[in-house]
Amino acid sequence: MSESASISSGIAQRYATAVFDLAREKKALKVLEADVDALEAALAESGDLRRMMTSPLFPRNEQRRAVAAIAEKMTLSKTMTGVLGLMAQNRRLFAVPHLLVSLRRMIAEEKGEVSAEVTSATVLTKAQADALAATLNERFGKKVKLNVAVDESLIGGLIVKVGSKMVDTSIRSKLASLQNSMKEVG
Repeated sequence: MSESASISSGIAQRYATAVFDLAREKKALKVLEADVDALEAALAESGDLRRMMTSPLFPRNEQRRAVAAIAEKMTLSKTMTGVLGLMAQNRRLFAVPHLLVSLRRMIAEEKGEVSAEVTSATVLTKAQADALAATLNERFGKKVKLNVAVDESLIGGLIVKVGSKMVDTSIRSKLASLQNSMKEVG
């Protein structure tokens, strides 16, 4: 991990812990999860929002006003609105993506869930996704939430990452392994 990513993660973890603890005390984890979903979607859709959060060219007061307006428009909870305002005041908005990742992980742990990053060569059908989730549920003894992405360069098969474990059954990987074996022979 790069030094700046490590710093961002450390900063985000402290804010995430505080927000999570507040939401748990208020029994508002579902509201917090909805806030995380909404912010992730907004960051994915808006390049302007990402630029505003990461650019040092925007003064902190301008960032704070922008964040307050966005939070109001998105109807974010007071807790999330407050932490975003505090992060803007402290010039820490660049850590928001890491904050969301940390919060997502904490919420999943609290619910007894684990996330699986699944990359497939084609879009999975509902039946395929359900079968994969059932297999992973059984394997890990927890409810597994699938985050599915498509990468056509895999040719076929899947790459599944759960925590620090990874299973790569893609054709691309098998072809690369075969190619390496052939190089060793000749």
